[in-house]
Amino acid sequence: MQTFKLSKSKIPIKTWAPKESIEESALQQLENASALPFAFKHIAVMPDVHTGYGVTIGSVLATKGVVVPNAVGVDIGCGMCAVKTSLTSIDTPTLKKIMGEIRKVVPVGFKKHKEEQDNELMPKIELQDPHPDITIPIIRQEYNNAKKSLGTLGGGNHFIEIQKGDDGHIWIMIHSGSRNLGLKVANHYNKLAQEMNEKMFSVVDKKLELAFLQRASKEGMAYLREMQYCVDFALANRKLMMERVLAIFGNQFNCGTYEIIEGHKNFENVEQAMINIAHNYAKLENHFGENVMVHRKGATLATKNIIGIIPGSQGTKSYIVKGLGNPESFNSCSHGSGRVMGRKQAIKTLNLEKEIKILDDAGVIHGLRNKNSLDEAVSCYKNIEIVMENQKDLVKVLVELAPLAVIKE
Repeated sequence: MQTFKLSKSKIPIKTWAPKESIEESALQQLENASALPFAFKHIAVMPDVHTGYGVTIGSVLATKGVVVPNAVGVDIGCGMCAVKTSLTSIDTPTLKKIMGEIRKVVPVGFKKHKEEQDNELMPKIELQDPHPDITIPIIRQEYNNAKKSLGTLGGGNHFIEIQKGDDGHIWIMIHSGSRNLGLKVANHYNKLAQEMNEKMFSVVDKKLELAFLQRASKEGMAYLREMQYCVDFALANRKLMMERVLAIFGNQFNCGTYEIIEGHKNFENVEQAMINIAHNYAKLENHFGENVMVHRKGATLATKNIIGIIPGSQGTKSYIVKGLGNPESFNSCSHGSGRVMGRKQAIKTLNLEKEIKILDDAGVIHGLRNKNSLDEAVSCYKNIEIVMENQKDLVKVLVELAPLAVIKE
């Protein structure tokens, strides 16, 4: 871990990525965040850090009295879930059949279900708000649309992956978020924050994309309520996909959905069997003796002994980890390996045949077929083994998972 300040910094920047490895645009965003008048203690930078919108992806910003929508991001509640199955092996023909069946029931990219999913699968909206003047307009407006997105993967770096663990078991891992619902909430409140900051003549330059809301204001409380609903929706989304993937496994191996789960007799439902952890949210926590709003954007909670997930790219290992509770990182760790190039740059510069060979040589069943899918090629990402080495004081590795087959957009 390195500690440094930049010219405008009011608080230090503590990084688990070597400073020289951080691109200039990300350093600029870190400087902007460390200059905020309400930023607390220091900025914690994870080893997978890279440029984001307003705030770097792979960083933790703690604030006093305010919440910053762009420090959470647009895919609110995005995260990982994983289930350990009772299987110890799976052959290639069976894998291909399972992946084909998954594609039939889990829409990917911008696609969603034609019909609304069962209302009982949605997180509950309180019938009577505890604060009648604190409304949740975006959730209510988008609720029915969200029911069609429930149980869908999305695009970008979201994936469903079948993996073989060094514990001898086959694992299922899913990475997805709150879909269009989170985007709508994020954009609404970032715009609202910008408008309110202009009216109050905020010292935070609008061009920095760091608009904020007072946490105790009606607007701030409304954002936090809608944000939390998106976190809950993202979990419900992952859970439904996992249930449907497990059902496909059960059908393939002539057993029930729960019987495919290792130790299934210890669980009453799929959610209990899942390891689940989000990496885009804000939460009031106590750090260094003070209650502060901790924004994790592309960062994962790593309190002592909490079980988490850190994925690599589609051709590299992923990890089940246990948090070490390092206070300097605000009890956080990386959410993945982190990008080394933008999507447009990848499509423009990477060699398709070379990237396909990387995956084929690793024995991964994949969907890399054309130049437009190069934005998720292995070479777009940092070396996950180096990322894990850089955060040995944040997490302990429990299981290493090698990819066998992956579904992306």
